[in-house]
Amino acid sequence: MKNRREFIKTSVAGTTGLAVGAMGFSAKSYAAISGANERIRLAVLGIRNQGTVHLRNWSALKDSHNVEVKTVCDPDENLFAPAVKLVEEKTGTRPGTAWDLRTVLEDKEIDAVSIVTPNHWHALATIWACQAGKHVYVEKPTSHNIWEGRKMIEAARKYGRIVQAGLHWRSVPTVREAIQFLHDGGIGRLYMARALCFKARDSYGMSKDSEPPAGLHYDLWLGPAPWRPYNEKRGHYNWHWYWDTGNGDTGNTGPHQLDIARWGLAKHEHPVSVHSTGGIYGLRREAGPTPTPGKRVYGGVDTYGHDQTSQETPNTQVAVYKYADDTLLEFEARGRYTNHEGSSGQEVGNLFFGEDGWLEISGRTWKAFRGRSREPFAGSKEAPESERADHWANFIEALRAGSNAGLHCEINEGHYSTALPHLANISYRVGRGLKFMGEYEKFANDPEADVLLSRAYRAPYVVPAKV
Repeated sequence: MKNRREFIKTSVAGTTGLAVGAMGFSAKSYAAISGANERIRLAVLGIRNQGTVHLRNWSALKDSHNVEVKTVCDPDENLFAPAVKLVEEKTGTRPGTAWDLRTVLEDKEIDAVSIVTPNHWHALATIWACQAGKHVYVEKPTSHNIWEGRKMIEAARKYGRIVQAGLHWRSVPTVREAIQFLHDGGIGRLYMARALCFKARDSYGMSKDSEPPAGLHYDLWLGPAPWRPYNEKRGHYNWHWYWDTGNGDTGNTGPHQLDIARWGLAKHEHPVSVHSTGGIYGLRREAGPTPTPGKRVYGGVDTYGHDQTSQETPNTQVAVYKYADDTLLEFEARGRYTNHEGSSGQEVGNLFFGEDGWLEISGRTWKAFRGRSREPFAGSKEAPESERADHWANFIEALRAGSNAGLHCEINEGHYSTALPHLANISYRVGRGLKFMGEYEKFANDPEADVLLSRAYRAPYVVPAKV
């Protein structure tokens, strides 16, 4: 029998072009597949918040897909204990720990990495992993900017690695069903899609610069971003709201909904134009007379009502994209109190408009309406929450098959969907509509906007022009 490393190498080079899922195997019968006795060992890079979601999902595949979480990695060593405990309780195996992802990538026993770092690390971690011979599951948005996304694709191709984008709604059966219904002409020719991200968020507050907490390797946490003193309001979870490290809610929840919209419209190219506007609304521009007491919210951080904030990204933003055939894609983020849209009162979801009717996707359910009718003529029941986990299993199945063919969201798809929030943010930041030349991934005669397609990198954390 081939040894473990030979098996993994052979499986990557396989030419069958078939994913396990495409062959009709169930999780229960998976252990009977040739080579399934070869364990796939993973490391999770980034173990806070969404990182714990990854730890749970990879751990859940221990028996059905013979997956082991070998290492948990984070520049904040304070996060090790709960992460190790979670994996050990779920699998009975105690993972190792590392604070520097470079030591993880040097481990020859690790076959794949799951990247759940802040956005500004996604591209470099993926490229380094591909260069080290690891397969990659990378969270949304796949990159911090558009140029990085192209480099990630180049690295995946050059080193023959399987790279899955974490746009997990692509693996939910009812969502796949809705998209197929659209592609089959269920509401006629589509002319517009609308992506919604309505999340009322209070102020994340202000704080003074300080020394990093003990256990946090701050230089590594900053990585490719410019050097600046540590500030807790720019750190854990709060990094979403600053341009150096995050992409705002448009680049946080937005990628999921924009991906579904582009998928439903069957657009496998960039739009030719984008116009986005917005701002920070509903929060005080100056310090109030009495600070609001902090309230702990998702992300393990405190919020402070209407108080002043240091966040840079907009909490309210609209964007309109147009494709070469005049098809429209609209996106809206509302970060304050609002009404809902659609028949089910969506806060986060999608609406599609066709010549014969309209369709809504809300979580794991969908409904289609014909003409002016208020009653749906097609739709689904709600899929169980557990079906989200199929996206992680899909990655393992593609890895075992040695082919991208069955992958639900390969890095190229992830890049086109991630480019949409990036385009919106660039338009917002320069304050005008933009023409985009998708073939070149450049703006038309707009060097100011072109600058925002990439960034200046801080050595040694540099995304290379030649991967």
